[in-house]
Amino acid sequence: MTDTPPPSLREATPDDAAALAALKLATFRETFLEDFAIPYPPDDLARFEAETYGEERIAAEIADPAHRTWLCETAAGTLLAYAHAGPCKLPHDEATLHSGELYQLYVRRAAQGLGLGRRLLATALAWLGATYPGSLWLGVWSRNERAQAVYAAAGFRKVGDYHFMVGNHRDEEYIFRRD
Repeated sequence: MTDTPPPSLREATPDDAAALAALKLATFRETFLEDFAIPYPPDDLARFEAETYGEERIAAEIADPAHRTWLCETAAGTLLAYAHAGPCKLPHDEATLHSGELYQLYVRRAAQGLGLGRRLLATALAWLGATYPGSLWLGVWSRNERAQAVYAAAGFRKVGDYHFMVGNHRDEEYIFRRD
């Protein structure tokens, strides 16, 4: 019997742009279209996906020195999960230039329960804390109670609301902060 090695965690490189773009799109669809069944208008969804998950956009995020993206992958190189962080861009009066934000943390449905989310969260928060001396921030969909509980357990608390735009569709989001 052979043991399968656990997924590895590493920082994304420029060579990952295409695979990461595909992973981001797949996890977005799994989460919001399949799991939560949000009925986004097709034109809004198509525009959002093209603008947000295009390979050029992902390559620019990887190349940006103010951002970091981490990946979890199998020994064969299949991407299973990722986290993306950088300077805070949330619309909150107390967010400053010294604040960092966890932009995204997603795990493929088939890889959930392996502890990848916890590993990515710990890695991202350590980097954010070392890079941005102010508060740490994140936005989370208002109906994603599971994610909210994970973030609360990591010391985040709700401090506001905002609209996350998917095309012209407005998702109700919460703003969380950890001091």
